[in-house]
Amino acid sequence: MCLATSGPGATNLVTGIATAYMDSVPVVAITCNVNLPLLGKDSFQEVDIAGITMPITKHNYIVKDVNILADTLRKAFAIAGSGRPGPVLVDITKDVTAGSCEYEKKEPKAVDKIMRCSEDEIKEAVKLIEQAEKPYIYVGGGAVLAEAYQEVREFAQIVDAPICDTLMGKGVCDGHDERYTGMIGMHGTKTSNFGVSECDLLIALGARFSDRVVGNPQKFAQNAKVLHIDIDAAEINKNIRTDVSLVGDLKEVLKKLNGRLTRQEHGEWMQHIAQLKERFPLSYDDSVLSCPYIMEEIDRATKGEAIITTDVGQHQMWAAQYYKYSRPRTLLTSGGLGTMGYGLGACIGAKMGCPDKICINIAGDGCFRMNMNELATASRYNIPIIQVVINNHVLGMVRQWQTLFYGQRYSQTILDDGVDFCKVAEGLGCEAILVTKKEEVAPAIEKALSLKKPVLLNCIIPEDDKVFPMVPAGAPISEAFDAKDLAEK
Repeated sequence: MCLATSGPGATNLVTGIATAYMDSVPVVAITCNVNLPLLGKDSFQEVDIAGITMPITKHNYIVKDVNILADTLRKAFAIAGSGRPGPVLVDITKDVTAGSCEYEKKEPKAVDKIMRCSEDEIKEAVKLIEQAEKPYIYVGGGAVLAEAYQEVREFAQIVDAPICDTLMGKGVCDGHDERYTGMIGMHGTKTSNFGVSECDLLIALGARFSDRVVGNPQKFAQNAKVLHIDIDAAEINKNIRTDVSLVGDLKEVLKKLNGRLTRQEHGEWMQHIAQLKERFPLSYDDSVLSCPYIMEEIDRATKGEAIITTDVGQHQMWAAQYYKYSRPRTLLTSGGLGTMGYGLGACIGAKMGCPDKICINIAGDGCFRMNMNELATASRYNIPIIQVVINNHVLGMVRQWQTLFYGQRYSQTILDDGVDFCKVAEGLGCEAILVTKKEEVAPAIEKALSLKKPVLLNCIIPEDDKVFPMVPAGAPISEAFDAKDLAEK
């Protein structure tokens, strides 16, 4: 839940609401507005926030009577958490906030588990799975929201299939599991991209086939039949045509499937995937300080048990690739909207909600500028988070595209204004550590973990480091390339 005043206070929530909408995050945003007689008269600090947010909320309300306020809020929370979760906005006029009424306490209604698929559809899905010789499982953020990670792992064992994930699906499959092949899509592993391109059955679990996953939809998984399981019927056949679809809560659907399926064996297919993993491992230049190296050191120091939040860009992809997530909800990131500045606030929130967890935000220097004032919040309340700035003095992801696809015509991507992030952090009441060499990384992380207060690590990396593998926008994912491929051209 979040609260804001009228006018600019309400409009300041819009990006956050859109971020929640794109990533199916249940949020209730409560805003205030002018007195009821002043609505619609361009009054001071009046905006039609319900109209503004209508396309990016599941529902919204304008409360004009104090007697319906409590029931409206109950409905808002129920809608936000039911079905496919998402944001709901409640706008309250000023006179309602000052009004009074008799309050009756009511127990919140339990959220019903949606199950729209029939027994015949379940049988059809079972038949499709049992006929497959080269199945591949593709897991999205819906599996996290459904709390279905145990069922997904059991399903992968029963089907005897490799499993890949999206950015939002991290942690559903243990990153150390031999079945796990990494992320799929634009910056997915070659194993996942090539494997999905070769499979004869693609099983999508709580995923929406976004453009960053699919690439060219006409050439996506061309050899495969598609089984799509999702709670939102609107996602079925929206981007990719399916052969069989099951609409319902993923956890409940998988319980049914797991109970009906016989254990499959696909030894030759799994061996082929293992060979792809061996042939196409993730790699980076280990001669210099880099974000992949930093992420591996963070993974080592935290034993993979931290909550990692990120902003958006190259560092986000490196954090997804090189930290081994073993449980869901340990990567918090803006996937659908790609909101720069998301990570620091998310990290503070994660630490407040999980005080016993190590919480680390990974940000690029461009993203950090969007919201670095929140270090003052962490300092004020002595919230012991670690802010890692991957500082290449450029907008790294945009520069990568300008280098690879726009003839190295660099525009508005160089950040050379001399801002000293260590001094900024110290000025806002935090500790700060400058990291310029590989051998400084481990001691810096250990010191940050030991201080029990907000700490910034300013890590200087080369400006032209790139995220690989990569698939050009709109190209088939089977055309993923890396630095070695570029060098051989």
